[in-house]
Amino acid sequence: MSNGTISWMSAFLAALLGSALGLRCVVRSVRHRQGWRPGWLALGAASMGCGVWMTHFIAMADFHAPGATVTFDPERTVVSLMAAVLVVGIGMFVVGYRGARPVVLGVSGTVIGLGVAATHYLGMSAMHVNAAVHQRAPLVVLSLVIAVGAATAALWYAVSSRGLFSSLVASLVMAVAVMGTHFTATAAIVLRVHPMAAQAVQSGRNAVDVLPLLIAPGCFLLLATAIVLFDPLFLGGEADWSLEPPAPVPPPSENHVSDVYLTYPPARR
Repeated sequence: MSNGTISWMSAFLAALLGSALGLRCVVRSVRHRQGWRPGWLALGAASMGCGVWMTHFIAMADFHAPGATVTFDPERTVVSLMAAVLVVGIGMFVVGYRGARPVVLGVSGTVIGLGVAATHYLGMSAMHVNAAVHQRAPLVVLSLVIAVGAATAALWYAVSSRGLFSSLVASLVMAVAVMGTHFTATAAIVLRVHPMAAQAVQSGRNAVDVLPLLIAPGCFLLLATAIVLFDPLFLGGEADWSLEPPAPVPPPSENHVSDVYLTYPPARR
């Protein structure tokens, strides 16, 4: 198996795991209003943000072009991770607190999709290469359409359906949004390599040196997986989930009098 295939599969698994955890936390917050909703939404935002960023980073670490030397700016790479968590989090909190109405889902899906795209383009800005870099505008627009459209569809399907299979389908759609955005945006890149322009790559680090940046997000995804798997609602299934908690039944008062039905005139025997 080639290194490119391994990188592609690793990136897809990161996108799938982050999407599954993020959507699960959103669905839990929408359908079950009891519990600490901000905590679950924050966990979902961090999980999906880490998954999106890891997908981009793994794929970009394998990026190469004939004659090009590629290095990375670690600080800007970390900024792209923070942007992923922040922007995706905004979209999740919108649907978590405003409900699953169509307009809300559209706004939330748009924000999450833009967060996916922002992660890619911020990460691209952290890449130094000894070449002139140009972007094909139609493919850039297409990458944004894929990100927003697929993210909205995944979010809508996740909150509108039930069951493990439906959750898997929604996670796959979201993973396709992440992967499709990255590879479409990467296809938009046009490089004109300047072999003598060594100063363009001296300020960064090569891919091997920045790979340790994957450790913290990867460990966080494993921790988030454990939290979601051991959630009592996950273990018990979705049968008892409801959009609103049941209204409490008031206890009977001491002066409560049962309804008595009388007939008049009394029946004769």
